[in-house]
Amino acid sequence: MFSALSVRNYRVYAAGALISNTGTWMGRVAQDWVVLTELTDNSASALGIVTGLQFLPIVLLTPLAGALSDAFPKRKVMLVSQSMMALFALVMGLWVLHGSMELWHMYVLAFLSGCAAAVDGPARQAFVSEMVPPERLTNAVGLNSASFHSGRLIGPATAGLLIAAFGTGPTLVINSFTFVAVIVALLAMDVRQLAPPPDRTGMGRAKISEGVAYVARRPDIILIMIVAFMHGTFGMNFQITNALMATEIYGKGVEEYGVTGSVMAIGSLAGALLAARRDRPRWRLLLGSLGLFAIFSFFLAMAPSFTVYTLLLVPTGLTALTVMVSANAMVQLSVDQAVRGRVMALYMAVFFGGTPIGSPIIGWVGETFGARWTILIATIACGITAVAAIIYVMRHDNLRLRVRASWARPLYLERDPVLTEPIPEKVT
Repeated sequence: MFSALSVRNYRVYAAGALISNTGTWMGRVAQDWVVLTELTDNSASALGIVTGLQFLPIVLLTPLAGALSDAFPKRKVMLVSQSMMALFALVMGLWVLHGSMELWHMYVLAFLSGCAAAVDGPARQAFVSEMVPPERLTNAVGLNSASFHSGRLIGPATAGLLIAAFGTGPTLVINSFTFVAVIVALLAMDVRQLAPPPDRTGMGRAKISEGVAYVARRPDIILIMIVAFMHGTFGMNFQITNALMATEIYGKGVEEYGVTGSVMAIGSLAGALLAARRDRPRWRLLLGSLGLFAIFSFFLAMAPSFTVYTLLLVPTGLTALTVMVSANAMVQLSVDQAVRGRVMALYMAVFFGGTPIGSPIIGWVGETFGARWTILIATIACGITAVAAIIYVMRHDNLRLRVRASWARPLYLERDPVLTEPIPEKVT
């Protein structure tokens, strides 16, 4: 489960990432609370716009950022991007402390932070393959998710306590300093032990188009990206839905809102650790987890009390994270190293790119139809996607579907040994 930590460079990086991830979740809770309670009167639309602006640069800049990460050392790219994210977080905190923050200021800072994150994302995703050998890549991807959701487990609850004790401004300032942990970790690495990609001959339009052309030849990756788009656009909006459910449906405050994020992270962390144990994720895991996520999100939307809602966040987070890690690892393990940065950039653009569309829609739905419908959208969209993807895989790969009464393996897609030969792991 923790074999990637035997590699020194990855061990150093993971330690810094855990601190930074905790601060990032603290900053998200504080930012949302500023928008909901200090800049507006619980406006779901404003929160949706802020969230959308944070992810819009991923659509606009990620393809270029993928070429950048393939053209230059990913470690240096991350040093710049992490420094910029720290700067924008510090400005946000100081602005709130000064008492002069306005909603349009938050819009601008959210967009600028998103720009830095768009540059950082492809380099960070592809950098894992330079820190660890191929046989430990899935384990490292799972541990990265475990680190992210460990921060999610600690960060929101910590933010709730800090906001209640000191206010949102100091909490945002603290977040800005947690980025230093990643910067220190990157500087402390032994660059001689990093595996450089085979091609760093520059970038440009042709370089970006190579990544697009590569994906266009891979129907398996295209299907994974469709699943990731639907899941990311309609399913992963808990930054909005938890806030609306806690405040509007259950009448809770910032402490309880912080707890929802931490409790959901329990399931997410469990899913990440389970994913880290697998050598290679399969279609049955990806699509089965997506179907289960749709089921749990339905029960989550119908939860009669805050206690029930909070408890249901655990399996919902587990299945949501399993979808994310499985899709990420399936893409990383099946692409050529020379184009991995660009392919992962496209994957991130697809996964996060729907957020600028989905978040404002979710916010509008919350104001028009109520908070529960912000979650029911995930049930409908992800459920339909899971069914359609299973039918597609079965028809095109001649698979048989067997349903097992087991939590660990809810769906089993089995190849017909008479009709077909095994599909190669990489399609060239």
